[in-house]
Amino acid sequence: MRYLVIGAGGTGGALAGFLARSGQQVALIARGTHLEAIQQEGLTVDLPEESFTVRPSAYDMAGYLQARAEGEPAPDIVFVCLKGYSLDEAVPFLKEAADEGTVIIPILNIYGTGGRLQSQLPHRIVTDGCIYIFSQKGEPGHIKMGGNLFRVVYGLRRGTAGEVSERVEPILEKLTGELQEAGAKATHSHQIEADCFRKFTLISPMATLGAAYGTKGADLHAGGAYREKFIALVKELMAIAKAQEIALPEDMLAINLKLVDDMGDDATSSMQRDVEAGRPSEVAGLTYEVPKMAEKAGVQAPIYEEIGELLKGRGL
Repeated sequence: MRYLVIGAGGTGGALAGFLARSGQQVALIARGTHLEAIQQEGLTVDLPEESFTVRPSAYDMAGYLQARAEGEPAPDIVFVCLKGYSLDEAVPFLKEAADEGTVIIPILNIYGTGGRLQSQLPHRIVTDGCIYIFSQKGEPGHIKMGGNLFRVVYGLRRGTAGEVSERVEPILEKLTGELQEAGAKATHSHQIEADCFRKFTLISPMATLGAAYGTKGADLHAGGAYREKFIALVKELMAIAKAQEIALPEDMLAINLKLVDDMGDDATSSMQRDVEAGRPSEVAGLTYEVPKMAEKAGVQAPIYEEIGELLKGRGL
């Protein structure tokens, strides 16, 4: 299949890199010096024990649309790997870059992105998805992965029209095989809302604590000073899920603590790195949105409210 990956950071860069290495046709949307380096020298993925360089087709958004106008076929799969605050700028691009047969898979940290994007793209097919990976953009043209965790989950939401499901499910099955061949653990989910919320119960607490207190992986490990706050945040999200009838594993907390304990001592979230660098961040979707979700569900989220007020007091 033909792949388009929008965003060349830790998530998009890794997806594009692994797919290109396995021989898939990949176009990558990037910008700035990162784009220039990929166009001139290729995209290098640095793993703990190896590095590899590939040469996907690389464009900015305008350049890709020009290629489409000149006859570049529409992609079969689009992975949207942007930060939540950049999503709106991708909507006009997606209207032109994709066609009615393209399957769009948003891979964002923010819960519910697929549904919101579908409402903005009523004539396109938008699924939902999430990813588990420790990866970030390094020097221009480089993606640095902090481990071998690389799991991609995607699927159609409940209520998807039957004719859409019949057309899209075989494409997602084919995607699963191609991602596995590329070296990712791929899951075609039939309960994608629950799977995305499951990921949210890990990334939201980690990002929230990191932005507020500068915590790293070591602070969340067994005996870490902020582990109890992490546990409290996960429990608040689990209460929201239960009230909304989102089926999480009964041992969700234990699963997240195991993932935290497997993180490196210096592990941080991308939101924390953005906050510390003074860049725009996903704090609205990863932190401030949770008390709103709790209120809607009829439950309490006092620790999220407390930390949210702390962050707002800093002007975030």
